[in-house]
Amino acid sequence: MRHFSSDGVDIAFIDNAAHEPVAPGGGAPVMLVHGFASTHAVNWVNTLWTTTLGRAGFRVVALDHRGHGQSEKLYDPAQYGPAIMAEDVRRLMDHLAIERADVIGYSMGARITAQLAVAHGDRVRSAVLGGLGMRLVEGTLFSTGIAEAMEAPSIDDVTDPSLRTFRAFADQLKADRRALAACVRGSHQPMTREQCAGIVAPVLVAAGTKDPLANDPDKLAALFRDGRVLEIPGRDHNLAVGDRVHKQGVLDFLTARL
Repeated sequence: MRHFSSDGVDIAFIDNAAHEPVAPGGGAPVMLVHGFASTHAVNWVNTLWTTTLGRAGFRVVALDHRGHGQSEKLYDPAQYGPAIMAEDVRRLMDHLAIERADVIGYSMGARITAQLAVAHGDRVRSAVLGGLGMRLVEGTLFSTGIAEAMEAPSIDDVTDPSLRTFRAFADQLKADRRALAACVRGSHQPMTREQCAGIVAPVLVAAGTKDPLANDPDKLAALFRDGRVLEIPGRDHNLAVGDRVHKQGVLDFLTARL
């Protein structure tokens, strides 16, 4: 992986710019923004998103968020939050001299993508918000219990099934759970309907039909000037990520604008 400094925070990333661009992507850049407790590898490489987009001719850039993967770990909740983490994506674009990109985010990454589109609309050619619905404006993706689940001495101390899933995922990846707890505590900033309406880029809201975390993707899509929905049949929050319907729908969305 490569690294750069985002206002003093070390951020790890990958970039397939060295690959020869082929039709239809023509080398157009796509930024991939992963979800909470995940990494660029788990969210995008292992699910073959990077392969799929690369073969379609896109320049694929993916980062590990602060507190995640191979990026720097921070323990103050004030150093996290969607708006702050969106600036990491924007600074990475600056670092790579990418003026404008399609941005694909999943779960927490979708919230970060939306914040990037609000703060830097001129840099976002289109936005894909995966695994997210009206919780973007009606709350957060996280319950406060996730931070406590991350800090529990053992997974056996976590009795709530949904919280136990988050903890098991973090343990599986050998993640820095203290950094993840800080990230959760810094991520309670819902977006307003007015902010959504101000996003000028086309937005695709992609969600599994069995994903309770997505919560009304149709209502969310209706808030954007140019919003549409991609249903991923029979998939929950985890299985929707790498689903072929998800990939094909996003490819169709991206190539329609080439």
